[in-house]
Amino acid sequence: MLDPRMTKLAKLLVNYSCEIKEGEKVYISTSGIPAEMNCELIKEISKVGGMPFNHIGNARISREMNKHITKEQLEIMVKYDLPLMKEMDAYIGIGGYENDTEGSDVPHSQLDLIKNVYGTPVLNERVNNTKWVILRWPTPSMAQRACMSTEAFEYFFFDVCTLDYEKLKKAEQVLIDRMDKADKVHLVGPNDTDLTFSIKGIKSIGCWGDRNIPDGEVYTAPVRDSINGVIHYNCPTIYDGKPFDDVRFVFEKGKIVEATGSDPKGINSILDSDEGARYVGEFSLGVNPKIDRPMRDILFDEKISGSIHLTPGRAYEEAFNGNDSKIHWDLVMIQTKEYGGGEIWFDDELIRKDGIFVPEYLKSLNPDNFVL
Repeated sequence: MLDPRMTKLAKLLVNYSCEIKEGEKVYISTSGIPAEMNCELIKEISKVGGMPFNHIGNARISREMNKHITKEQLEIMVKYDLPLMKEMDAYIGIGGYENDTEGSDVPHSQLDLIKNVYGTPVLNERVNNTKWVILRWPTPSMAQRACMSTEAFEYFFFDVCTLDYEKLKKAEQVLIDRMDKADKVHLVGPNDTDLTFSIKGIKSIGCWGDRNIPDGEVYTAPVRDSINGVIHYNCPTIYDGKPFDDVRFVFEKGKIVEATGSDPKGINSILDSDEGARYVGEFSLGVNPKIDRPMRDILFDEKISGSIHLTPGRAYEEAFNGNDSKIHWDLVMIQTKEYGGGEIWFDDELIRKDGIFVPEYLKSLNPDNFVL
């Protein structure tokens, strides 16, 4: 029997997130999700006159391919996949992973090869030239990371993913306006976090279900060489299938000059991927009122109400600060009382303290004031 929650989610992705119109071509990329969800996406796209192109992957098969794939194979794949992506008007990606670390034993040299030859050109085309939305699918492993039963997590997942994003959009707009006027940002946070940088002249972008599901953030980028100080992230993360904890960066004139954490060698290997990897491409505030805990899944964790993420690597074109890289590593610091507290200042105004917005004009973004 079809779960009506799948139908509701498919309608949101097709009609709200991507706003599919008649004649538009939509690339559907899924892995580890029920066939019924794929079918619902195809039905909804077809219902509005769109053309679905369906691709189904598998994490274990991808791992085996990635371990052995050659440059020649990747060049052949790009030859056909990049023109196909250029034909697309929209992209919907859904991944359900029983094992988030499935690819952890793929050699880093192989991952670099895949990104350089295939991943970067195809990803850039998809991100910059299509309407796109990506999301996870609820699995027992995700429920376990969230310390919830599978059933309880599924209810949480569908509740969060089908939030009233139109209402969130209106609340975020005020924060966007304030960030667009800001110059200096000062972050104070758990442990020894004390960081300053400028966002002057760089556009702020609101996220309300039109790119990621779940959603709820407002992002911009620092002026590339303006970051100085220390940030000590307190949210666990995964990059290329490998877990990292307690990540700490020291910045001088925008560059990460010292990087430590649970795996210093692994962290620095990522940051040495290319010149832009030690500079920051994104600064964002998480504002989803229904997400209040980390679960080592960036699509959820970067939206945590009362969090920020400061991202080494590639900047988005919409908020471009001149930094380019093949990496984009979202790392999260939570500033709520439960996670050590903290402050965000824009110029001389205290914007958020211990995860709660302070100015009256921003209080509609606080969880207690956001009517769900």
